[in-house]
Amino acid sequence: MSFLIFFLCGVAGGLLGGMGMGGGTALIPLLTVVCGVPQAAAQGVNLAAFLPMSVFALAVHEKNGLLKKEGLLWMIAPALLFSVLFSLLASALPAHALKSGFGVFLVVLSLFEVRSALLPARGKNSAKKVA
Repeated sequence: MSFLIFFLCGVAGGLLGGMGMGGGTALIPLLTVVCGVPQAAAQGVNLAAFLPMSVFALAVHEKNGLLKKEGLLWMIAPALLFSVLFSLLASALPAHALKSGFGVFLVVLSLFEVRSALLPARGKNSAKKVA
């Protein structure tokens, strides 16, 4: 039975990750709440699962012409640096701090998503939502 639960959690994470929505947003809560995996371990599993998902999703988006390459290096360099720094910080933090921080992140992310869904797109640079 646990195999099926882990499999379904992987399906949910892969589905969202493949669409570019961040599979970890679903995978980490599913692993911690449904599967009882400790927060730090769930984040590690998410990172390990993210690598092959992101490579495949990136290839698909590139093939479909949906990848904007201008300024990419200026985004990758600080992202790598801060990933290393915050990974070290996360490994030193107690589990309740990670859970609380991730919970706050999810609430803030949800508020932004609700706001963007309720407000009409403004200006020519606004991202259009596809239903």
